[in-house]
Amino acid sequence: MTESATVASVPKRVSTARSSISVAAWTLISRLIGLLRVLVIGALMGPTYFANIFQAGYMVPNMIQAVIAGPILGTVVVPTVVRALDNHGTHRAAEVLSRISGRMLTFSVAGALLLALLSPVVAWTFTVDVPGPERMRAWQLAALLVLFVAPQIVGYGIVSLCIAAQQARGRFALAAGAPGVESVGIMVTLVIVSRIYGTGVEVNRAPTSMMIMLGVGTTASLAVHLGLQIYGTRKVGLLRLPSRGWRDDPEAADALLRILRSVPIAVCPSTISYLLTALASTVPGGVWVIQLSYQMYYSLSFLGSRAVSLAALPRLAKAASGSLRQFGAAWREGIFYAVSASLPSMCLLAVFAAPTADLLANGELRRAGMIGVLASSLTVAAFAQMAGGIHDFGRQGLFARFDDRGPRIASVVGLPVSAVVAFSTLFMPANGFRLAGLVTAILAGETASAAIVLIRLRWAIRPEAFTERAHVLAAGLATLAMSPVIAAGWFLLHDTTLRFERISELAVLVGCGALALAMFAVVLRRTGPNQRAEQP
Repeated sequence: MTESATVASVPKRVSTARSSISVAAWTLISRLIGLLRVLVIGALMGPTYFANIFQAGYMVPNMIQAVIAGPILGTVVVPTVVRALDNHGTHRAAEVLSRISGRMLTFSVAGALLLALLSPVVAWTFTVDVPGPERMRAWQLAALLVLFVAPQIVGYGIVSLCIAAQQARGRFALAAGAPGVESVGIMVTLVIVSRIYGTGVEVNRAPTSMMIMLGVGTTASLAVHLGLQIYGTRKVGLLRLPSRGWRDDPEAADALLRILRSVPIAVCPSTISYLLTALASTVPGGVWVIQLSYQMYYSLSFLGSRAVSLAALPRLAKAASGSLRQFGAAWREGIFYAVSASLPSMCLLAVFAAPTADLLANGELRRAGMIGVLASSLTVAAFAQMAGGIHDFGRQGLFARFDDRGPRIASVVGLPVSAVVAFSTLFMPANGFRLAGLVTAILAGETASAAIVLIRLRWAIRPEAFTERAHVLAAGLATLAMSPVIAAGWFLLHDTTLRFERISELAVLVGCGALALAMFAVVLRRTGPNQRAEQP
């Protein structure tokens, strides 16, 4: 391939700011559609054991693929493909990606076969607490669903590799937005099934054909998502069939080795997600509450502190290759913005958890008991997203210093902490206390992991200052500035002399939230440190 051909084949590079906006916008759309998917499931299926089985079963392939691919698959594959593009052109980049794909898909196929083989055991973990007369029927339905969705592990594996390929070529919109199409497909499946079989169906009234339709519908929805990602990979010129020969390819072998080293980091959150899902299955409608709490946790986190982590990583990596003073300045600035991005959402969701739960619980879930359960869980999730954001940013700081041992230690420490808290909920009543306790397990694990990475970073940047007093003061003043608005909104919504319709309740929440965010931003801008002063 000639140099001119190579250059012509590489798409025009876009700015980091433009790419960040594209990722944030499409991720927000995809997350909102994912949140809507969970709400539709709750509204149509209600607080039933059948709903638990469906939600738990169709999420298993994603959990397993997260372990196989690892949370940093893109972080490993994207630089590898970019390096091949820059050095040898599109043909070589496609070849490297093809060999990585060949090996990764081998793992995915093995995972799908293993899940199919263990489907009776997996089904048992989701039905062990179903009342006696219905337990056998619930187990049969759960095992059937797991068998139908097991092939999705391979599909999600291909999706992950296609996303990495598009990101390597500077294309982010389709990669970030296509998951929303899958959620739409699942919602369409649910509406069709509900029209045929009714809403709020429990396991003793659910026919086998109903679970088959759900299994086929969710798999077909993934197939549409997969088709879009393959199309995107073809558009950037990197689509090739998976191939062998990774052992003879140094770049592919190095990437696969780094992916393998990331497995412990992936296993821990996936294990906790599975454990919480299984324990939530002991409460009718419990999986819905946990999944919705997870959706809020990740949505707020990715739109706040984790978005800052992605944007700050290049500077952290560059500063890490320089002096300790440079890295210290980059760390202090980054952690300030990461925390500041999480503070407003933490305060707003914690204070307005009850009216938010009232708006989110619809259809079969429109009952006081479920609203209270969801409210308590959302309150805990508000603090969990702050802890998770600090953990994520600290982990990015360690990766920037080529310290992958620290993140592994943090994940390994967080796992037993979350597990102990989660299992302790079995001694609680099977109501809101148990489900809120399960969300507390997320908070406990993220807090423990955050402590590990922060301690490790503290020792790494000594004698540089770990935080700036001006940063702490600015964040504190900004939080105080929005407090009167939040307090006024709380008193307004709890005034017994006023009776709000749901649309009016939503208007108050949106208005208070927008005004509180504006106050926070104005004060933070006026009292925050001058970025130039932080530059070494």
